[in-house]
Amino acid sequence: MNDLFKSAAGMGSLTDQVIASDFLISVKCGIKDTAFALTEAATPELRSVLREQLMTGISTHRSISNYMIKNGYYHPYDLHEQAKVDAAIAETSQSLIN
Repeated sequence: MNDLFKSAAGMGSLTDQVIASDFLISVKCGIKDTAFALTEAATPELRSVLREQLMTGISTHRSISNYMIKNGYYHPYDLHEQAKVDAAIAETSQSLIN
């Protein structure tokens, strides 16, 4: 994203973190929904397609998670650190509203 736009929006590098977080949440929902659909699939062909989509979703989740971990946006193994990151995002969100 353009640095000038980020500065104008008052978000700085937080924008990348927000986008990645939203993408990760969307992928998680897609994985859950695809897994559910897989259990309801009536034909072998449909199960095969859904399995491929599920594996793609899992791979995408891994890629996004690794990106977020590498950039310090996501701390799945350190809840204390993740709570600090989440609190900072919440404070930034509140300041944008006010």
